[in-house]
Amino acid sequence: MIRTRIAPSPTGEPHIGNIYTALLNYAYAKGHGGQFILRIEDTDRERFVSGAEQQIKEALDWLDIAPDEGPGQGGAFGPYRQSDKLEVYQQKAQELTESGYAYLCFCSSERLDAMRKEQQTKSLQPKYDRHCLSLSKDEIKKRLDNNEPYVIRLKVPDEGQTKFNDLIRGEVIFENQLIDDQILLKSDGYPTYHLAVVVDDYAMKINPIIRAEEWISSTPKQILLYQAFGWEVPQFAHTPLLRNLDGSKLSKRRNAVSVLWYKEQGFLSEALKNYLVRLGWSHPQDKEVFDYAEFIKLFDFDRVCTSAPVFDIQKLEWLNGVYIREKLSDKEYQQYFYDFIPGWIKVLPDSESRLVQLAPLFRERLKRFAEVPELINYFFADEIEIDLELLIKQAKSKEIAREMLEAVLGELTDLSQWEKPVIEKKLRSLGETRGWKNRPFFMTLRVAASGCIATPPLFDTLFVLGEEKVISRFKKVLAGLMV
Repeated sequence: MIRTRIAPSPTGEPHIGNIYTALLNYAYAKGHGGQFILRIEDTDRERFVSGAEQQIKEALDWLDIAPDEGPGQGGAFGPYRQSDKLEVYQQKAQELTESGYAYLCFCSSERLDAMRKEQQTKSLQPKYDRHCLSLSKDEIKKRLDNNEPYVIRLKVPDEGQTKFNDLIRGEVIFENQLIDDQILLKSDGYPTYHLAVVVDDYAMKINPIIRAEEWISSTPKQILLYQAFGWEVPQFAHTPLLRNLDGSKLSKRRNAVSVLWYKEQGFLSEALKNYLVRLGWSHPQDKEVFDYAEFIKLFDFDRVCTSAPVFDIQKLEWLNGVYIREKLSDKEYQQYFYDFIPGWIKVLPDSESRLVQLAPLFRERLKRFAEVPELINYFFADEIEIDLELLIKQAKSKEIAREMLEAVLGELTDLSQWEKPVIEKKLRSLGETRGWKNRPFFMTLRVAASGCIATPPLFDTLFVLGEEKVISRFKKVLAGLMV
């Protein structure tokens, strides 16, 4: 059976790159009738962040890719936190030393630093110089009896090659002489990534291993470990890393990388999934918009690219806008819209009825729901700032702007009904009578009513604002134009 996994470290909020890999792992497993596993790799205690594991689970739940097995839910191959099985890793490291595939290293950090500096000076390949490989059994026993701290290192073959057939990239070959004698067990008894990931992937029957290309250089070390234990080597598929627009690795310095940020910003989970899986994979029909269920049916490695896909948040916003307009029911859209309304607006006496009127007006232009508070603020605020220079620019002159507002106030003050068709008929008729072109006339009114040059259709805006606010704001602007 196909069993895939993600194995994030709880060192911060869930990274968008890890979630990208999770989406591919989940899709491959489900598309082949398999299982998707969550494992928490928490052996890096210095970088451990309390609550990070729960955030990872929250992100997976939001994206509806809940694991079949994992910490807190159990399974036949647990435990699913590495910190819960330290004795297993220690035992496996000991087995390797006894079989000659690993050895004890007592080198101090000072000696290792000096060694690396010398290698840099001589432009040598940075790797451990095997100083402790030649220690005699008596010397090792003496140091152990003296309680000297040590690590356990992998003994890499001096000659030959380690190769594997990557499911995405084809054959990958490494010269053994260039592979470092990687530390497997640290002096504090915690395993390094290389030992723990191999022990866990084998024990949990993970195959294939789908992960980011940054782990390609680690693969030969792990293959050597599989061989040292006498275990069957699984298949590997290394996916491309997501990049910034300038080609640099995606990082929080240039982009929001926490998946939960996208949730908080009002991106739809289905839109985010669509965008991410399309980055490094091409749809057979070259579709831009498709749901994740379709991706699961179609996904395979032959359509995964090896070049680095660019993560462009503007493209994501465009796609999210498509989902907002086309994929949400009216009821779903109203609920999302309401969820992002600030609390101070929700408690206003007439807010509910006005929000029902407002929500449809923004559906065509919303890119993410976090925009809602700023977009609707002027509908509810008692006072707003009007940039008179901006308003005058729309009317072409201060005198014309003043003339427009004086005439409009005369028309609107006499209205018997404050209804959109009535407002529209009055103002269109006024513009035609005065010879004002629609754009400068209506833009002047838009700025006077809202302070913005981009709003929903003008007559909808005036109607929802209400007679009292519109008249009050027009009078205030007119007074400012009289100075």
